[in-house]
Amino acid sequence: MASIMMKNRQGTSRLTQLCATVLLAVAFVTMPAVLAARAGVDIQEVKSDSGVTAWLVEDYTVPIITVRFAFKGGTTQDPAGKEGIANLMTGLFDEGAGDLDSDAFQQRLDEVGAEMSFSATRDAIYGQMRMLAEERDNAFDLLRLAVNSPRFDQQPVDRIRAQLNTQIQRALRDPNEQGMEKFAKALYGDHPYARRSDGRLESLGSVTPDDLHALHKRIFARSNLHVAVVGAIDAETLKKELDRVFGPLPQDPDLVPIERTQPKLGQVVHHPYNLPQATLQLVYPGLEREDPEFFAAYIMNHVLGGGTFSSRLFNEVREKRGLAYGVGSGLQTSDYSDALVIGTSTRADRAEEALAVMRETISKLAEEGITEDELTTSKTYLIGAYPINNLDSSSAVASTLLELQRDNLGIDYIDRRVGYIEAVTKEQVKAAAQRLLKSEPAILIIGPELKKEE
Repeated sequence: MASIMMKNRQGTSRLTQLCATVLLAVAFVTMPAVLAARAGVDIQEVKSDSGVTAWLVEDYTVPIITVRFAFKGGTTQDPAGKEGIANLMTGLFDEGAGDLDSDAFQQRLDEVGAEMSFSATRDAIYGQMRMLAEERDNAFDLLRLAVNSPRFDQQPVDRIRAQLNTQIQRALRDPNEQGMEKFAKALYGDHPYARRSDGRLESLGSVTPDDLHALHKRIFARSNLHVAVVGAIDAETLKKELDRVFGPLPQDPDLVPIERTQPKLGQVVHHPYNLPQATLQLVYPGLEREDPEFFAAYIMNHVLGGGTFSSRLFNEVREKRGLAYGVGSGLQTSDYSDALVIGTSTRADRAEEALAVMRETISKLAEEGITEDELTTSKTYLIGAYPINNLDSSSAVASTLLELQRDNLGIDYIDRRVGYIEAVTKEQVKAAAQRLLKSEPAILIIGPELKKEE
C-alpha cells in the first residue's frame, strides 16, 4: 500500500507532538477505559446537503478529529496494461493539489498539524486524516484539495513510482511473494483478484499523469463513498465540512463491472525453492458477510485457528508437536469473492507432517463439530475482545465504523452483534463446519516438494 511508503519528509508535525504528550497522558489511560465501558458506541448518522453520509462519534477527550473514508473501486479498476496504477495514485494525493505543489502541500500539512494518507486495496481506495481541532478549517481545506484536485505532477509521479519499483524488484526475489502470486493466479485465473496490486515494472512504467487523472475521475464520486469521523466535532459542523470536502465530486463513479468469483479448489500449487522453511496455505470455501450462517462459521473459525493460542490448530501443530511457531485461519470476505484461508510456516523437512496434522484437525472438526466448552469459551472471547480490538482508540473506532458501512451492517450493528453471537448453537457451528470444511481445499506449498503419499 502506498500509505506505508517512506516519503523522506523532515520534521515533526504539531499533531505528532500533541500525540506524544497529551495522548500518552490521556488517550492510553482514559480513552480505552471510556470506550471499553461503552461498547455500545453513540454513533450519529450525519447527512450533508450534497447527500454525503457519514457516521460520527463525538469525543472531546482530546482535541483531535480523525476522518476515514473509502471509495468503492480499488485495484480491480486498474486498466489492462496499467496494473499498479491505483496503488501509485494513492501515494500522490499529498504530493501536490490545487495550486500547491508537492513541497508546498507538505509544508501546509505540517503548519496546520495534520496527517494525511491514502491506500489501495483490491476493493476500495481508502483515505484518512487526523487533525487538531483548532486547525479544522485549514486541515479540511487541504483534504478538499487532495480529494478533488490532485496534481499528479511528473516529478512526484516518477519519485513514488521509483519507490514502488523497488518494492516490485524485491518481490521478484522473494520466493514467498512469488509463490503467493502463483497461487493467486491458480485460484482466480483471469479475474482481477489474481493480479498483483502493485503491478509490474512494465505496467507501472506505462502510467502517465493523464492516466492517473482519468482513474481518479472514474472512482472518486459521492455515491460510492463511505465516511467515518471520530473526535472533537459536532454534527452540524461536520455537515458543512462534508459538503466542502466531498460535495464537488460527481454523483456517480464510472466503474468497470467486476464479476463475483470463487477460488478454484481441489488443486495443489507447488512453488519449489530450496528453503530451510516451508510455507503452507490451504483455501476452503467461504461465505458472504450477510450469509445467515456467518456467525456460526465465525465461531467455528475461532475454534479451528482464529483463536490463535486457544485454537485446535495451534494446539495440535505447535503445542503438541512443535511443528511451527504459529498457525492460524481466517474468514476472508471481499466484495467479489469469499474464502476460508489457513496457513503456517514450518521446517521444510517437517512440512509433510505439518500438512497432515492440519488436514486431520480440519477433518475432525468437520465430522464432529465443537464441544460445549469450546462454544462457551469462544463466545466469551469474541464478545469481550471486540471493544478492546475495535474500539480502543479514535482511529480504531473510525476504522470499525467505516468497515461496518462498507459491509452494510447497519448503524446499530455493535449493539446487535452480541445477540448474534449468543444465539449460535453447537449444531449450527457443526453445520457451518461441514459446509465449509468438507470440500477438497486448494493447497499452496512454498519450499521443497513434499513426498508423495503411498
